[in-house]
Amino acid sequence: MTTWFITGISSGFGRELATQLLDAGHRVAGTVRSSSPLDGYGDRLWLGRLDVTDPAAVRTTVDAAFAAMGRIDVVVPNAGYGLFGAAEEVTDEQAEHQITTNLLGTIRTVRAALPHLRAQGSGRVIALSSVAGLTAHPGASLYHASKWGVEGFMEALAAEVAPFGIGVTIVEPGGARTSFAGSSLRLGAPLAAYDGTPAAFVRAFAGDAVPPLPGDPAKIAARIVASAEEEPAPLRMVLGSDSYAAVTAALRARLAQVEPQEASAAATDF
Repeated sequence: MTTWFITGISSGFGRELATQLLDAGHRVAGTVRSSSPLDGYGDRLWLGRLDVTDPAAVRTTVDAAFAAMGRIDVVVPNAGYGLFGAAEEVTDEQAEHQITTNLLGTIRTVRAALPHLRAQGSGRVIALSSVAGLTAHPGASLYHASKWGVEGFMEALAAEVAPFGIGVTIVEPGGARTSFAGSSLRLGAPLAAYDGTPAAFVRAFAGDAVPPLPGDPAKIAARIVASAEEEPAPLRMVLGSDSYAAVTAALRARLAQVEPQEASAAATDF
């Protein structure tokens, strides 16, 4: 039996992870912003009320979860949402809230958990990033900014905490049939200037025109759960055929842009 701390278990991957773990006999300390859809698990489920945009509340809640559970083996900063729209279609407040939730919420959760994991001498941090953390599409610039930030933070963190027996994994799911396109998605106000441009594709998410997504949330969650037993921890875990195709294409394109610059890059040295 292992114990997991997961932010945002009321829907999406967080709920799927919590349900699978609890049904398998594990313990879960989960956070919600309002009410929890999970019950019937007795003392194997600990719930905390948390908005990850509140720095003090993040630390207080993480400390309380470790105190209540005694030991936590896996920490999953999962809480987040998608803000779509061209960069100038979103307000300053929307942009700040996106970064504060997705990026700073992840950073704060991990930082609050690290002293406990170091004291244990072991643990695993599994961050929910996205295919959007390694690719970029017009109409999602702020969402990409938040997820690319998670990527950089977690990759550097992995090397920082390895000496303490703490493993780090970044999960890169593609499109999955969760509630993301509903309750976890927000749109900027459309500007006529962007009508018919590549950035306007996101406007389809406001209606019923979203095509079925390929990812199976249950299979994705099961793969995440299984990864906690892998040694060493996989640094990145690409989940979904669409994610694999998009990530590999983006990385190849990036190399193709950079590799021809070897001589010009060296020309700027002393």
